[in-house]
Amino acid sequence: MKIVVVGASGMMGAKIVRTLERGGEDVVEASSKLGVNALSGEGLEAAFEGADVVIDVTNSGSFGEGDALAFFKQAGKQMLSSAKAAGVRHYLALSVVGADNLVENDYFRAKLVQENLVRASGLAHTIVRSTQFFEFFSGIVNTSVLDGNLRLPDLRLQPIAADEAATFMANIATAEPRNSIVELGGPEPTELVELARELLTVTEDNRPVAIDPASLYFGVSLARQGLLPNPGVVSGKLTFHDWLTRTVYG
Repeated sequence: MKIVVVGASGMMGAKIVRTLERGGEDVVEASSKLGVNALSGEGLEAAFEGADVVIDVTNSGSFGEGDALAFFKQAGKQMLSSAKAAGVRHYLALSVVGADNLVENDYFRAKLVQENLVRASGLAHTIVRSTQFFEFFSGIVNTSVLDGNLRLPDLRLQPIAADEAATFMANIATAEPRNSIVELGGPEPTELVELARELLTVTEDNRPVAIDPASLYFGVSLARQGLLPNPGVVSGKLTFHDWLTRTVYG
């Protein structure tokens, strides 16, 4: 089975590539750094030739930076068109749990547009919505700094280790298309403020942490449960505590 990973130079793409290669799959790495530009279409035809599966883990910078909607619309159309022309049998796209509740933010609204393009393409597909990756938590927490303090929204999250998400994506890629959305989360729901406190304690960061009802999540006011996956989510096994301990102390 030939599997093309678009966005292979990113954190998640690289992990998916390694997981697939360990499983003996024929993997093609595609990214702008490797001469494949999803936005312009350059190199897509060659990369997709003979491919059975395309995994789309492209990204448009950081949250709130750049024109995410323009990127995901253009890149999505380019990749889906190339995938159809190449006879790809399964198109797999990575999205975000709770995106429906985050439409006030340009990035998350763009992810919903990306999902719609995949569904409308006519290709056999699977859309995987994942919760937040542990690896991004420092950045998430630091969006809520106010006067040197962390003022966090009152939210419950169910984050997951990126390695476990990559393994799940690789398993989905080698299975039959679901033609639907599949949600992926960590082993347990946890308070955002508790995750932040543990992160700061382990990294010896002494900034005060508190819940602030006025604080927003990437510019969006959310219900407390607004970022939790649906019941029956596919769950990872590694807790944030164990991942953090391994990461910091080896």
